[in-house]
Amino acid sequence: MPRPKPDVDVPDLTGKLALVTGASDGLGLALAGRLAAAGAEVLMPVRNAAKGDAAAARIRQANPSAQVQTRRLDLSSLASVAVLADELLTEGRPIHILVNNACIMTPPRREESVDGFELQFATNHLGHFALAAQILPLLRAGRARVTTQSSVAARQQGVHFDDLQWTRTYDKNKAYASSKVAVSLFGMELHRRSVAGGWGIVSNVSHPGITATNLLASHPEMGRDRDTLAVRFIRFAASTRLPIAQTVDEGILPALLAATGPEAQGGRFYGPGGFQRMTGAPKEQEPYRSVADEDAARRIWTLSEQLAGVRFPA
Repeated sequence: MPRPKPDVDVPDLTGKLALVTGASDGLGLALAGRLAAAGAEVLMPVRNAAKGDAAAARIRQANPSAQVQTRRLDLSSLASVAVLADELLTEGRPIHILVNNACIMTPPRREESVDGFELQFATNHLGHFALAAQILPLLRAGRARVTTQSSVAARQQGVHFDDLQWTRTYDKNKAYASSKVAVSLFGMELHRRSVAGGWGIVSNVSHPGITATNLLASHPEMGRDRDTLAVRFIRFAASTRLPIAQTVDEGILPALLAATGPEAQGGRFYGPGGFQRMTGAPKEQEPYRSVADEDAARRIWTLSEQLAGVRFPA
């Protein structure tokens, strides 16, 4: 039986400033569109300016009154993160919503960022960590809701602390899972530290289940010259509304609930509530064991401060 189409009621966000990473495609683009439709002004930091401009144009075409603008950001480069942070700090505008959404997934060969980190770890976790640290005054000023995108892959294992940069061996799937656990631990620990330090930030974590995005599509620049069998199957399952995969418009709902829902709380984990947490209406869930590990969260926080050269308040 085909699945019913779930949705989330987004409150009026007029006067709010939202920043969504990875908003030039997929989940990030759809999230930016929904936030803009609710009245928020949305910043879309993107690596590819042309792709970002096209994404912003799509949002304006669907909603001519949308307030969206792109900024330049390569999350795999700490220098690029610092440039955007300095730009935002100079402008001095409080940020009310931050969605840490951007990621790359399973490049076939191990690749390094310009800073020498394994590329998935650099992009999916370390860049988001460094950005939040540097724009913390703006997040505090806006009493921001920070939502970090996890993945169903995060339930498979914890952070690969023994070889964080995968220099000895490289397993694309395990490296991806490790990076998503790392950024999820950051999202949970950020809330604990906000409460302890009186920062006024509400931080939570969401995951999109199994969603038909372009993460597993062909990316010649990453050594993948054709769509994977997995993404072709996921697209088929989503288009036929089988209960094992969903569309992008459905996949954004846990993050949308976590970032805007009046009932959503900090330190909580949100995802699809249907079959095996792969599809369905969003709801609060028990976090994966790897994501709930407070010792691992403190460990990756300390390591990330050292690697990124940033500091949160003690």
